[in-house]
Amino acid sequence: MSDTPESRLAALGIELPTPAAPVANYVATVRTGSLVVVSGQLPLKDGKLLATGKLGAAVSLDVGTEAAKYCLINVLAQLKAEIGDLSKVKRVVRLGGFISCAPEFTAHAGVMNGASDLAVAVFGDAGRHARSTVGVPSLPLDAPVEVEGLFEVG
Repeated sequence: MSDTPESRLAALGIELPTPAAPVANYVATVRTGSLVVVSGQLPLKDGKLLATGKLGAAVSLDVGTEAAKYCLINVLAQLKAEIGDLSKVKRVVRLGGFISCAPEFTAHAGVMNGASDLAVAVFGDAGRHARSTVGVPSLPLDAPVEVEGLFEVG
């Protein structure tokens, strides 16, 4: 097996799901030139939220980190649907993370590492990216985390 993003996902035991359809008036991806923006994805696993609630309250740091990983898995599913083959990714340019949390929660970066670590595992050095991670009072469906992405493709 060649060393591709898909083979790295397989080695990690990750199979990309069928991309979720947008639930409001937006599209899942926008391609402009060599850039693809993927709309925010929730931590869906087998079509259901991995967890609900807020970090620093009902959701532990470990569960939040796993949720961020599943958000990125769903981002990658949307990206693959748009470009056909993840080997076309030249660079993960930016990931944005939204962490639903209690006001006193401050470990946002650790939660978002669930997504960032997976990006590097899948794309190697091309997976190293700029990032923003923001705490918010709530997210759709009471999800604990949402992740969006910007990718350069060839």
